[in-house]
Amino acid sequence: MQLGLPLEPCPTHPEPRLPNPEPRIPDPVFVRHPRARRYLIRVEDDGRVRITVPRWGSKREAAAFAEREHAWIEKQRARVAGQRATSAREPMPMEIERELRNQAKRELPSRLLELAARHALTVTRVSIRNQRWRWGSCSRTGHICLNWRLIQMPDAVRDYVMIHELMHLRRMDHSPKFWKLVEAACPTFQTSRAYLRAHARA
Repeated sequence: MQLGLPLEPCPTHPEPRLPNPEPRIPDPVFVRHPRARRYLIRVEDDGRVRITVPRWGSKREAAAFAEREHAWIEKQRARVAGQRATSAREPMPMEIERELRNQAKRELPSRLLELAARHALTVTRVSIRNQRWRWGSCSRTGHICLNWRLIQMPDAVRDYVMIHELMHLRRMDHSPKFWKLVEAACPTFQTSRAYLRAHARA
């Protein structure tokens, strides 16, 4: 991802001296490119900040531009750091996974049935599974499947997934009416959805 600065005319007078505040961007790499039409900022996969300087530009102006875009740069650095952490994460030890799965089988069904009773819904069967692409699912017969990894999630996120599947007992779709049912039962569901999207890769 790159962030660009609009094309500026070549200065015809001496470059003014700019203040030299303490830089907030550690060790940026400046690269002059004769065909560049504007200053460009790129955050590399290793977190380094690369700043392309056009032929008519200066390193001082490039540094000032980068300082102005500090918030954007930090956001991109956090993104690539998260990607590196995810790719470097070691597989969970088998004994720990086994313990978590057993815990999920003990705790998730009882919580689901508790929420079902609160909303006057009938669940015919609960299964805890090793789902790769879903947090949960619900059949028309009232059979709800939950991903055992929910046991690692915050309580509010876990409850949102369960409520989501429970509301499918009333509407088997994802229409606006369905989401209104979810919101009525779980007013903060958007926060939990965002959490799940952020942790889906992990």
